[in-house]
Amino acid sequence: MQLPRHWRLNKQRYALEGEVCTHCQAKIFPPRDICPECGEEANTPLNLSGRGQVYSFTKVVQPPESHAEQAPYTVALVKLDEGPTVTAQLTDLDEDQQPVEIGMPVEMVTRKLYSDGDRGLLIYGYKFRPLIQQS
Repeated sequence: MQLPRHWRLNKQRYALEGEVCTHCQAKIFPPRDICPECGEEANTPLNLSGRGQVYSFTKVVQPPESHAEQAPYTVALVKLDEGPTVTAQLTDLDEDQQPVEIGMPVEMVTRKLYSDGDRGLLIYGYKFRPLIQQS
């Protein structure tokens, strides 16, 4: 990944910043110039909570080379509380104590995604972990 592109995606990677369409009120992630629901311009920023539920998941045992050191790992579709669905790796799992299940509440965390080989650039971004219940 080129460094300028990495910094351009900062808000999406670290804060889950999406958009809301002012025409149909659709919540959009990642941000787009045009609303996928109504086709109108959508450019009002929306900070997403980072909380949601596992909609679907799979375990990756043969990953791309850039993620080989993390294998095996779980990737999930997470339905955010605000509506959009996000694809992300699940982290901080203890599947012996709490196996991944559809409907499991999760929250966004920032973690290392991968390192950019010889250049030594560490790429961080969002992953999701089981929701830590506050007492």
